[in-house]
Amino acid sequence: MPLKADLDAIDWKILRELQADGKMTNVELSRRVGISAPPCLRRVKRLEDSGIIKGYRALLNSPALGFDVVAFCLVGLHYQSETELKTFAERTRGWPIVRRAWMVSGDSDFMLHCVATDLTTFQTFVIEELTSAPNVDTVRTALTIRQVKDEGLVAIDK
Repeated sequence: MPLKADLDAIDWKILRELQADGKMTNVELSRRVGISAPPCLRRVKRLEDSGIIKGYRALLNSPALGFDVVAFCLVGLHYQSETELKTFAERTRGWPIVRRAWMVSGDSDFMLHCVATDLTTFQTFVIEELTSAPNVDTVRTALTIRQVKDEGLVAIDK
């Protein structure tokens, strides 16, 4: 697969380090990647400006905050016109329980990553919001048992 950005070995090191710990200082980052702080900062800024680094956020411990249920919903729509797909995608943005959403291929049209405080809250969402949403045909749910891996979203091995 062709690379969509012109990145050198230092850029890849920067991305790997920031994906592992986006809170580190530029001085620490520059030390880890082996360059001085000013060019490191310029490189990070270039990666941000180009959209390769989309942003930074804290990774929260959901169970410690009382969000004990993580589930996935596979949603099939009655109609898959561009308008209907966009409408459903927009609807997902209004559901706080849905933390991530993907349009997918195959038997379903969307996959929703949901996080809830408890099973009743999740079930209420599925029954009262999701299955009753306009154009929704099928909903299949999968409750997670235990998370067994939690890595950054991109495997960087360069």
